[in-house]
Amino acid sequence: MLGRTYDTQDCSAARALEIVGERWSLMIIRHALFRGVTRFGDFQRSLRIARNVLAARLDRFVEDGLMSRQPDVAGSAYQEYVLTEKGRELQPVIIALTHWGDRWAAPDGPPIILRHASCGGEVHEQTFCDDCGQPVPIDAVEAHPTRRSHLA
Repeated sequence: MLGRTYDTQDCSAARALEIVGERWSLMIIRHALFRGVTRFGDFQRSLRIARNVLAARLDRFVEDGLMSRQPDVAGSAYQEYVLTEKGRELQPVIIALTHWGDRWAAPDGPPIILRHASCGGEVHEQTFCDDCGQPVPIDAVEAHPTRRSHLA
């Protein structure tokens, strides 16, 4: 079994993968973000994921602050798993990963298109520079260690 930590890596991407990098994690987040799924049974049915795996992922998301458990809005004994701000901020990650998959792993074309709910336009993720506000192409990004980095 593979470990889920990257203790030897001084990298925020590695830390993020410790939280959402396990199998099924991003699919659960995707269903919550784009399909509005909140109930355990709905996640289980729509993803066809084993109950024990789903329970472990949801528990971890609550523990890590990506989701919160709330009483079902219908007043039943069930709980809902609702994305927190921290969890909702994974949206651009899911969009970027989806577009990458559309280009490189979908030989028959995109199985879904992400559209803006207000106007219906197609949604894309773009990287911009904080200083000049311009879009930044992939080959123009460099990694620079911070003072906190062990790699500096």
